[in-house]
Amino acid sequence: MTPQPVGLQLREWRQRRRLSQLALASEAEISARHLSFVETGRASPSREMLLHLTEQLEIPPRERNQLLVAAGFAPIFSERPLADPTLAPARAAIDLLLQGQRPFPAFALDRHWNIVASNGALPQMFEGVEAALLQAPVNALRLSLHPRGVAPRIVNLAEWRAHLLHRLAQQIEVTADPVLMELQAEVRAYPGGGGVFTRRGDAIVVPLQLRIGALELALFSTTLVFGTPLDVTLCELAIESFFPADAATAERVRLLAG
Repeated sequence: MTPQPVGLQLREWRQRRRLSQLALASEAEISARHLSFVETGRASPSREMLLHLTEQLEIPPRERNQLLVAAGFAPIFSERPLADPTLAPARAAIDLLLQGQRPFPAFALDRHWNIVASNGALPQMFEGVEAALLQAPVNALRLSLHPRGVAPRIVNLAEWRAHLLHRLAQQIEVTADPVLMELQAEVRAYPGGGGVFTRRGDAIVVPLQLRIGALELALFSTTLVFGTPLDVTLCELAIESFFPADAATAERVRLLAG
């Protein structure tokens, strides 16, 4: 498929950010006329101008690389597999974070919600899960919401499902990633819907209420990202850590961990 002209791509990113042409021109400190010429293809942006606009639009590194290549420039962000020796310090930091979370579960997820590392805590969560869902690459959304995954054990499935789909929709709005769009359509088709993502009362987090045997756990998650990554892989990596939402859950998890 032939990529769209750079100007048209920039315009789509601007519209995705819900910015008027005048607002973006003002933020970028350029004339609205020049921005209009760039978006319509009447003017070709320099490398510096293109980078400046992508910074103002907060375009993710992967997509910035694609825009640079489409404009005839070299990409500026590297992309290496997590196992690459040059990423060893980052991988060590990831492992340290994951292991430090035990006995509570933690996972490293790539941009498509695939689990690339975990601390192996609370394996009871996955007892009875269909084997196919546990084959690499394990997708966290499928594993959580598939009817033969963890979903039957989630007490507040409709709420948790709505929460995850809300996060996925926000990610798609930023990246327009077709793989995420396919994943969204697939997950939406799973049973257990009907929930709407809303804030409940004075709650500060959306809990994951999970039933394991006779025990019920209430967990909440936090997401950590690398602060100043210059590599696409690291930029798109997220550390998802689960914490006990109450003292009873903390005790029960420690009991399950033996």
